[in-house]
Amino acid sequence: MNLFSPPPADLSRRRFVQGVAIGGAVAGLGLLRPSNAWALTSPGQPTVLSGTDFALDIAETPVNYTGATRLATTVNGGIPGPILRWKEGTTVNLRVTNRLRVPTSIHWHGIILPFQEDGVPGISFDGIAPGETFLYQFKVRQSGTYWYHSHSGFQEQTGLYGPLVIEPASPDRHPTDRDYVVMLNDWTDENPERIYAKLKKQSDYYNFAQPTVPDFFRDVREKGLGQALAMRKMWNEMRMNPTDFGDVSGYTYTYLMNGAAPAGNWTGIFKPGEKIRLRFINGSAQTIFDVRIPGLKMTVISADGQDVEPVSVDEFRISVAETYDVMVEPQDERAYTLFAQSIDRSGYARGTLAPRAGMEADVPKPDPIQWLAMQDMMGAMAMGDAGHGNMQGMSGMSGMQGMQGMAGMDHGAMPGMAPAPAPVVRHARTEYGPGVDMHVDMPRTNLDDPGIGLRDNGRRVLTYADLHTIGGPIDAREPSREIELHLTGNMDRFIWSFDGVKFSDAKPVHFNSGERLRIVLVNDTMMNHPIHLHGMWSEMENPEGQFQVRKHTINVQPAQRVTYAVSADNLGRWAYHCHLLYHMEAGMFREVVVS
Repeated sequence: MNLFSPPPADLSRRRFVQGVAIGGAVAGLGLLRPSNAWALTSPGQPTVLSGTDFALDIAETPVNYTGATRLATTVNGGIPGPILRWKEGTTVNLRVTNRLRVPTSIHWHGIILPFQEDGVPGISFDGIAPGETFLYQFKVRQSGTYWYHSHSGFQEQTGLYGPLVIEPASPDRHPTDRDYVVMLNDWTDENPERIYAKLKKQSDYYNFAQPTVPDFFRDVREKGLGQALAMRKMWNEMRMNPTDFGDVSGYTYTYLMNGAAPAGNWTGIFKPGEKIRLRFINGSAQTIFDVRIPGLKMTVISADGQDVEPVSVDEFRISVAETYDVMVEPQDERAYTLFAQSIDRSGYARGTLAPRAGMEADVPKPDPIQWLAMQDMMGAMAMGDAGHGNMQGMSGMSGMQGMQGMAGMDHGAMPGMAPAPAPVVRHARTEYGPGVDMHVDMPRTNLDDPGIGLRDNGRRVLTYADLHTIGGPIDAREPSREIELHLTGNMDRFIWSFDGVKFSDAKPVHFNSGERLRIVLVNDTMMNHPIHLHGMWSEMENPEGQFQVRKHTINVQPAQRVTYAVSADNLGRWAYHCHLLYHMEAGMFREVVVS
C-alpha cells in the first residue's frame, strides 16, 4: 500500500467543484476603508478603492468555501482584495501594513515602476516584517487591467491577491455602459506547503484523470491491440503522464469567480442592449482556465492591459497571471453563464450575467479530457495527425531523448503547424542531468494553436496569432543581442528550472542598460509555462520575427519556441519566472539585472 496515495474519492465531489452557496469571508465583512481614500461599491463587485492614497491591511481572515472554516491571507479582509482604481499619469501612495506573524509583500503585476517598488523579497526589497508598514510610491505610466498579489511564500495561494484597474489619461477607446472585473482563482483548504510536499513525493498525486483499464479496451477497439499496447509502453518508458496539465486539480481546488464558488453564483447585472466590459484576470496559483459565455460572442479588446485590434471569439484560454478585456452586448432579457473550466477539466468557476439578481442559466458540462498529442511532446517532429493514437514507431524513445534520428518526418501534417522548417535549438550542458527528463530538438513556432483541449472543438478560440497590439512596438530598433533559455523540468521528480539549473544554483541574467534584445524561450516540457518578466514589457514576435503583441506574461505551450523583444530601459534587479506558483517554488525562477 502506498501510504502517500490520496484517500478514496469518497468526499463529495460536488463539494469541491461547486463549493458552498454562501462561501467567502466568515469575519471581516465590514471591510477596512482607508481614511485618506474614498471607497465605493458596485453591484456584484468587490469593494472598490479609488484615488491616489491607499491603506491596505494584510491579515488572516476565516473563510468557508467547502463547508469547513480555514484561515486565509487577505487584503482588507476580503477575497479577492479590493479593486484598486488608479489614473494614468498620477502618483500613487500605497501604505501596506502587515498584521501577520510572518513577513509579507505585494507585487504590482505588470506595472512598470522603479525596481525598489516591485515588491519581491530578496530581489527588490527585504519584505514587510510583522507589524510594519511599507510605503509603495510611484508614478502610474500605463492604463488597463492588471492585478496585485503576494510574492512571499505561498501567500498568493491562501488569498493574498486583488484586481487593479488603471483609467487612461486620454478618452477610453471603448466606452461602455457597464464595467465588471471577473477575477478567477483557485482555493484549497489544504496547507500549500503540504501540497508542495505531496507533489515532490508523487507528482501526479492530484491527477485523477489517468489512463484506466476501460480506456485501454476502448483504444483496443478503436486503434487495435498493437497500437494500444505501444501507446502505453511509450508513456511508461517516459515516466510521464498524458493528462498532467496542471499538477493540482479539482480534487483539492475550489475554483472561484470574484471570490465566489460556483454554487455562490457571482452575478453581474445588465440591461439588454448595453455594452459590457468584462475584465478577466487569472489570479490563480496554478490553474489555467478556458473561458466562454454560451450564447454570447466576446470581442477581445485588450491583452495584459494593452489595447489590441478587436477580435471576435467564442472562447479563450487565460493562463495564470494573464488578463483579457472583452466586450459583450447581450440583447435578450435572459441570463448567461460565465463558464471558466480548468485546463484539466477537473472543475470550473462560474458566474452569471443577468437582468436581475437570482437568475441563472444552464451550466455546461466540462469538455472531455484529451491526451497530450504528438505536437505537445515533439514539436515540429510530430508525425501523422494530432491524435494520441498515432504512436507507431515511438517505442524506443526513452525519456524523449535521442530523437535526432526522426528527422525527415512530415512536419507539415499537423493541423495548425507552421509549414516552415522548425529551428534546431541548442541545449546547454546543464540540461543533461537528473533534473531534466525531456529535450525537444525541433520545437514548433506557430502561434495559431489554441492548445490541448481546445483544438477542433467547434468553437472560435482565441490564439496568440489573433492578438495585435494597437500602436505597434514601443521600440522600433532591431534587437542587437539574443538570449536563449530553455524551460526544463523532471515531471516525475517535480523539479522545474531554466536550462536545467534551479534558481538556488543559478547566476543572474544580465541586460545592458538601454539595449534592445531578443529573448528566445524553448519549452522542453509537456506542460504550459506562463513566463513573467518583471519591470519591462515583453513584445512577442511572430515566427517571422515581426512584432505581434505586447504582454507582461507569455504562456509557452509544450514543445513550443517563442521569441520576444525587450528594451532594457528600467535599471535594477528584477524577478523572471514561471507564474505557476509551485513551479516557481521548485526552481523555475531567475534574477534579471539591468545595469
